[in-house]
Amino acid sequence: MGIKRIFITIRNFLFSNVNKQFLVFLFFLFLSGIFWLIITLNESYEHEVGIPVRIVGVPKNVVLTSPSEDTISIMVSDKGWVLMSYLYGDKLKNVTIPFRTYDHGGGIGNVASSDLRRLVEQNLVVSSRVTAIKPERLQFHYNNGECKRVPIRWAGRVIPDQLYFISQVEYQPDSVDVYASPEKLENIRAVYSEQLNYVNFRDTLTVECRLAHEADVKVVPERARILFHTDVLTEEDISGIPIKCLNLPAGKVLRTFPAKAKVHFVAGVSQLRTLRPEDFTVVADYREIEQGQKDKCNIYLRHVPQGVSRATLSVSQVDYVIEEE
Repeated sequence: MGIKRIFITIRNFLFSNVNKQFLVFLFFLFLSGIFWLIITLNESYEHEVGIPVRIVGVPKNVVLTSPSEDTISIMVSDKGWVLMSYLYGDKLKNVTIPFRTYDHGGGIGNVASSDLRRLVEQNLVVSSRVTAIKPERLQFHYNNGECKRVPIRWAGRVIPDQLYFISQVEYQPDSVDVYASPEKLENIRAVYSEQLNYVNFRDTLTVECRLAHEADVKVVPERARILFHTDVLTEEDISGIPIKCLNLPAGKVLRTFPAKAKVHFVAGVSQLRTLRPEDFTVVADYREIEQGQKDKCNIYLRHVPQGVSRATLSVSQVDYVIEEE
């Protein structure tokens, strides 16, 4: 009963003497809008339309290194209702480029401006006129399956918060397959990410990104996940590092005083638990000692573990004696 009462109230309101005139006004307004739309769409216009372009008939032994699908823009002139069908219908769904017809050999195919215009006009109604095409000619690249697997590297600006540093960079996947001409494959050593820009983070940063490459180079896959693991920086010392002698002749022994060195360095807190004196290399050079004839010899920090920075020896010279075995 409640719904019926509401319906009766609305009907009485709409068809009252006052609202009858309003409904008549709305009807003629709607009718005039229809006539205006018909007249407007019957006028001639010029509009830009994007058309997908697809290369078809690619042999099985051929790999397209440029995108198999692209988009061209055409400036087309016709009546409004025709342009509406191009913009919102499927009349211009795509333009297909037969691979064998436009393959010029040597890994390159070209579709001239005249051919591209002809292929586009095949999909237009007779009354439509193409006034411009961008780009004017189409080019695609391919190879015969030549491939190279290279590592992924990140590029850009990735800076953690103060007192933190990037302790490890993890790539998922860690490498990609690259398809290109033999000349380009020879010079490609790694594939880099798009330019990254992340600052002031503390926890592990995970980035989903595209991989940058030239237009005639194909990368599989084209996206990667990069994880930047962080750690807290701390200063520490490690003692008991043996001093080794380089270029020591047979039958001679170098004894230094002290026999072991001490190194001051900066590293992550989690890495400190795993560091040992044997991970560092401190050396003296017999040839330098022989030429210098000094009471003290220089010692050098030759190797530090990955992740250790700003490493310095507590002393740069030590006493020594050279003995016969």
